[in-house]
Amino acid sequence: MDHVDARAGRRAIAVAPVVGVVLGLLVAAVLQGVPGLLGGFLCVGLVALATRGMHLDGLADTADGLGCYGPPERALAVMKEGGVGAFAVVALIVVLGLQAVSLASVHWGAVVVAFAAGRAAFSWCCRHGVPAARPSGLGALVAGSQPVYVPVGWLVFLGAVAIPVVPSRLWAGPLAVVVAAAVLVAFVAHVRRRLGGITGDVLGAACELTVTVVLVVCSLASS
Repeated sequence: MDHVDARAGRRAIAVAPVVGVVLGLLVAAVLQGVPGLLGGFLCVGLVALATRGMHLDGLADTADGLGCYGPPERALAVMKEGGVGAFAVVALIVVLGLQAVSLASVHWGAVVVAFAAGRAAFSWCCRHGVPAARPSGLGALVAGSQPVYVPVGWLVFLGAVAIPVVPSRLWAGPLAVVVAAAVLVAFVAHVRRRLGGITGDVLGAACELTVTVVLVVCSLASS
């Protein structure tokens, strides 16, 4: 059963960006009917509801874990407690606020690329050579399960399809994907140093961080 679960988890991580495309199209459709900042905040809430807040919970727990003092064991314990500390609150406010404001001003294509990129971040977190921080849990199930060509392939694909998402600046979409990838690489490297590996919470945090960076860069380029 563990072998089957691990195989299913590996496949789910590899194709997760497809789910991001569907979610991005849903958000883009809502924004067509409710434009502006109101639509942006509405979509942030809709996404949280559709994903049952799993990624936001991961972002909050990871922020608290990385923000605490002490060895990796202490940080992992803080993350597992599930409470909401000061770092979690700030991270949620900043990330959700940036997403809402950015959603209000970007092309619908940028929305789709951003949500696909957020799910593509999973494969970088789970690439070969990246260990799990705990012996159990989602991180242990999928850590090291992705050949490096999976995240690299998604990076190239998303960079190519992002060319038209900022119509006035065709370079901005690919730049947004590359900048998000660079931030993700730095984030995962820091997590490995701080925690010793990844957890399920780290996957959620990586997703939200990547979505936010793509949206923000596209929004700045569109203004």
